[in-house]
Amino acid sequence: MSTDATGAGAPAGGLAEHIRALTSGASTSEELVAGALARIEATQGTLNAFRTVRGEAALAEAREADRRLAAGERLPLLGVPIAVKDDTDVAGVPTYFGCAGEIPPAAEDGEAVRRLRAAGAVIVGKTNSCELGQWPFTEGPAFGATRNPWSPAHTPGGSSGGSAAAVAAGLVPAALGSDGAGSIRIPAAWTHLVGIKPQRGRVSVHPYDDCFQGLTVNGPLARTVADAALLLDAAAGAHPRERFRPAPVDASAAARREPGRLRIALAPLPPLTLTGARPHPEVRRAVTALAETLARLGHEVEEARPRYGLIGLSFLPRAANGIAQYADRHPDPSLLDPRTRAAARSGHRLGGRIVRAARARESAQHRRLGGFFDRYDVLLTPTTAAPPPRIGAFDGLSSGRTDIGIAAACPYAWPWNVLGWPGVGVPAGLTSDGLPVGAQLLGPQGAEERLISLAAQLEAELRWYERRPPGAEAAALSGPVVEGSTPVGE
Repeated sequence: MSTDATGAGAPAGGLAEHIRALTSGASTSEELVAGALARIEATQGTLNAFRTVRGEAALAEAREADRRLAAGERLPLLGVPIAVKDDTDVAGVPTYFGCAGEIPPAAEDGEAVRRLRAAGAVIVGKTNSCELGQWPFTEGPAFGATRNPWSPAHTPGGSSGGSAAAVAAGLVPAALGSDGAGSIRIPAAWTHLVGIKPQRGRVSVHPYDDCFQGLTVNGPLARTVADAALLLDAAAGAHPRERFRPAPVDASAAARREPGRLRIALAPLPPLTLTGARPHPEVRRAVTALAETLARLGHEVEEARPRYGLIGLSFLPRAANGIAQYADRHPDPSLLDPRTRAAARSGHRLGGRIVRAARARESAQHRRLGGFFDRYDVLLTPTTAAPPPRIGAFDGLSSGRTDIGIAAACPYAWPWNVLGWPGVGVPAGLTSDGLPVGAQLLGPQGAEERLISLAAQLEAELRWYERRPPGAEAAALSGPVVEGSTPVGE
């Protein structure tokens, strides 16, 4: 398969195919957007991927895109339907971020959405997230449960579970998510997608300039590396107020480039979490097979153990304080999940001096893990320790029991949020029960191009995009177009 961003060899429904159809005149933006809206409506009662659908507003924007295309204008995503996670501001639409309650509409687009629109994208809606993005499942009383297209009895992961479900099911060709502890990479693993967690600052988190104490970044979910790279390029760039401004990269060019021979460390064991977490046998087998593929492609692969140290002591205060800051902005905090309120109380206690101390440790952590990359170019780990849990697996648990459960299932992703460094989540295969599992390619600061090139090489070898969820082709069912810009199912 070609990883060319023009889409040669791309699967049906991908970004590249949408762009090719629009520029060749084989389809119009109005047709593509209407199709996406129909698929969203047809699957909302089963997958429940979207919190808000923009309906007529998106169709009006598609008609304008068609006028621009007919006049000869060309932009990277002109006329292409895209979804964004519901922690990202879209003008005129509430940013619920998984919460119940009356949330006022956003006054303006967040910077990432502004850049997607500047690239010509049509934002069809906002996808479900768990409450304030804190768990690796996308469920809650405000909107119900978002389900995995590979098995509706299981979660697609979280907190970008709605975006992952929408892309995996073919409702949209790609979507924006966010990642504060693995929230792009975990749902990518559990829905057989590519998910890129960029370097901190690569994609704006405006209207915030330091989201979740620097833990959270925005990034793409797509079915191919080239599509994810294209969306990353379109969304990348800082708002003038933001403090983190990494040097630019060309992700799409990296997806077309051979990575060269790399030194790759396979680390099957997670950092210390005090849960005794170990990878499920099928997860370990899948990631080991991926390492064997990399060795067969000519890379130097060996098992290693990074020196993470007590990096969790830096993560917990920052995460809890971030939840507290979001919870404090909710107009009626009594509507929040009791676990959210407990986390917010912890965040208030751990704020100030403790958070500053946690962040001050980052430079030492960079030196420790940076030394690992003096010897290796890429770190390969499982994305999660377990296959996707069943819907409702965390219902009724206390805050503490929930935290223990998610730490055991997902112990691998969050250290890279503390560091602010990039990672690319890739499919690693299916369990004997047909559930997707994934791996992550991790690198030091600014290593996106290297990781993307390696992921594209793996994709060309393994052709993971050819595997679709059972019944995914039925996502093309027509259905009524959603009217207006209203919460789905409310």
